[in-house]
Amino acid sequence: QVQLTESGGGLVQAGGSLRLSCAASGHTFSTTTMGWFRQAPGKEREFVAAISWRGLSTRYSDSVKGRFTITRDNAKNTVDLQMNSLEPEDTAVYYCNKHRTIRTTTSTPGDYWGQGTQVTVSS
Repeated sequence: QVQLTESGGGLVQAGGSLRLSCAASGHTFSTTTMGWFRQAPGKEREFVAAISWRGLSTRYSDSVKGRFTITRDNAKNTVDLQMNSLEPEDTAVYYCNKHRTIRTTTSTPGDYWGQGTQVTVSS
């Protein structure tokens, strides 16, 4: 069984930065695509970013492109999301996500989810 644990959320002013981290345990970490999704109050969960199994390819939603950066460290079983130039519209619960078999970047969610971490951006 795969377990994903997010950390790094919090309250930040608009224009500020936060770094989210996701630690994975259980089945082999390094073999599949990882990603981040978010869900704002009253809205559906949406894709934010994804990174391929070796970290050579990334994909971002248009709303965060140029501001967020996803990275992974397969030796440490972690995937991070560096968020810069944060906007109030980025306020949401952020979820770490892992695919069971897919290795390339994709905006579709994978099989495993973390519990989520709250990010609040004040104006």
